[in-house]
Amino acid sequence: MPPAAAPMARRQPPAVTAPIPVIPRQAQALTPIAPGATAPGPRRLEDFRGQRQESDQGGRKVFTEPGRVIVVDPSGQSFIRHDEDERFRFGARDIQTQQVGGENHTIVIRPDGSQIITVVGGDGQLLRRIRRDRDGREIVIIDNGFRDPAAGGSFYVDLPLPVIRIPQDRYIVEADVAAPDVIYETLEAPPVDRIERRFTLDEIRYSPSVRMLMPSIDLNTINFETGSWDIPADQAARLQLIADGLNRAITRNPREVFLIEGHTDAVGNPVDNLSLSDRRAESAAELLTQQFGVPAENLTSQGYGAQYLKEQTDGPSRINRRVTVRRITPLLNGGVAALPPPPPR
Repeated sequence: MPPAAAPMARRQPPAVTAPIPVIPRQAQALTPIAPGATAPGPRRLEDFRGQRQESDQGGRKVFTEPGRVIVVDPSGQSFIRHDEDERFRFGARDIQTQQVGGENHTIVIRPDGSQIITVVGGDGQLLRRIRRDRDGREIVIIDNGFRDPAAGGSFYVDLPLPVIRIPQDRYIVEADVAAPDVIYETLEAPPVDRIERRFTLDEIRYSPSVRMLMPSIDLNTINFETGSWDIPADQAARLQLIADGLNRAITRNPREVFLIEGHTDAVGNPVDNLSLSDRRAESAAELLTQQFGVPAENLTSQGYGAQYLKEQTDGPSRINRRVTVRRITPLLNGGVAALPPPPPR
């Protein structure tokens, strides 16, 4: 049995706390993508590396490539951001954009008439993600509206390490050996330690000590080839149990949010690995939606490159080329038990 992934080590705060740049909007409008179709864009490591541009902004290096921005902090830490509206395009009937006051609304209309509305502020930062059914009832899935604009878009939170009172194999769950009940319980598990406040989605994505408050499931039933983010068909079916658990949790509470995390081995340069891991996480999220019906708006994804190795080696490692899943709902709502919305009348 492969070794369990080590808990995320606490890192030094980044030397630059300025916000991670937002993805530049394309001049052309977003268009729907047919279910099962391949999204446009690079399909190989060489493709996105060849389209990458580098600049220096205030002492940090910023790399832009199709659909992504990568920041390398002077401390050596790296962060990546991608446009999640791209993932919502699959199977959409129409996509509209609106200016409402100082906000930008992207409205993805699905064949059944329901809508996914992404609201960003004038600074490009996510404010809200909303599901509106065809009768006009709305559920706010992500609400970053409490974010203090005076904070300047800070994305990093440094917390003390949580006190973990559960067994290690229930804190980091190995999907290939876990019983279905353990999978389900982990996808609905509470935080392992006290949560003092709400966190924005960016604070969760980019702050290891915040994510460590929640258990995770290592999806070691799928591994990726070197330099690839494609999930082979023979491995895709192995996500069924995870998808069943996600759908069960979301049915119980439609406001649940799960973070899909992508990882690489230590081979290659950090910028390539960060981009590759982010595409792996997005690929897993797309598959969970398209093949297993997990609502796209209840998933978010993020790549971490080779920062959290499961097998401590600098060489090639299939074990390290993986994705994990973590429930982050309590982090978004401050640990308040959110009641599911009332049933339709």
